[in-house]
Amino acid sequence: MKTSNKEEEEPHFVKRDKFAITAEYKQWFADIKSRLRNSQIKAAIKVNSTLLEFYWSLGRDIVKMKAEQAWGSGVLQQLSFDLRDEFPGMKGLSYTNLRYAAQWFRFYTSDDESICQQLVGELSMPQKFALVPWGHHIEIMAKSKTVDEALFYINEVIAGNWSRATLMNMQKASLYEKRGKAQTNFNDKLPQPQDELAQEILKDPYNFDFLTLRKPYNEHMLEEALEHNIRRFLLELGTGFAYVGSQMELRMPGGTSYFPDMVFYHTKLKCYVVLELKVVEFEPEFAGKLNFYVSAADHLLKDDNDNPSIGLLVCKSKNETVVKWAFEGIDRPLGIATYELDEVLKKTLAEKLPSIEDIENAIEE
Repeated sequence: MKTSNKEEEEPHFVKRDKFAITAEYKQWFADIKSRLRNSQIKAAIKVNSTLLEFYWSLGRDIVKMKAEQAWGSGVLQQLSFDLRDEFPGMKGLSYTNLRYAAQWFRFYTSDDESICQQLVGELSMPQKFALVPWGHHIEIMAKSKTVDEALFYINEVIAGNWSRATLMNMQKASLYEKRGKAQTNFNDKLPQPQDELAQEILKDPYNFDFLTLRKPYNEHMLEEALEHNIRRFLLELGTGFAYVGSQMELRMPGGTSYFPDMVFYHTKLKCYVVLELKVVEFEPEFAGKLNFYVSAADHLLKDDNDNPSIGLLVCKSKNETVVKWAFEGIDRPLGIATYELDEVLKKTLAEKLPSIEDIENAIEE
């Protein structure tokens, strides 16, 4: 129906009518945005879930029906051709994806371990798989040696909302092998189940190859580099770490001040984590200083809803016996881990790159 309004029949800039932005409107708009985003997420999850269930059932058919033995080695190519011919607008029906579907199902069901039996039940797809994109599943399946390792990365992807690039970086850094390897006294100093969870979140060694440090460097330079790369550092630490601050001045009666390197809060453990950095091998006195900082965190930062604070010291290297003896008599929960930094590569690259002076001289010439 044509409008009788002349303005509506001619080109014009639409003007907003009078409108007062109030706190109630902002809250309403925020609620609408939240609902819309949730609906988009649910739709994406539903689409992903439906596709994965299809791949799982297809892989089950290929394996259980022994398709290649029944119809020949070219059956998957023919099946891919037939499906794409029948559904020309649908993606994900390539021969490669059909082959991955069979490998995916076989990976989680061919082992006789009890974990596989519990996982697949009546050969239906585990529900948590629907929360992980297909490309992630392929990376996890291809690079995991066991089902236990694959499930570890699936849980981490879900918990941390990892992109595929992040997943690949964590696999390259061997996160599964490193997680829970830090030397701690958590079993003696923390109640269950916090001791097991705290042990699980720490790893050894930590990978600092994302830093660009040249020898010689000290603790301050390492801390500053990590602070400048805090997002990457938090990713390396793992899910649940929230950055509180660095070099937070702890002033004691009499005017003496102390400065713990970095302080975090762990959202799952519900406790503060004091982190100290050392660019040398672990020495027994390091444990005493870290114990002091953790005690301060319990007295000054922790409230009634928080669990006991823990300390983490990351050093260049350590002797396990020295660490074990240093822990004797320590009151607070502490963990000792090492870090890796590809200093040789960084130095080699730095030597090949022109210096600031070289660039300035070239510009002048």
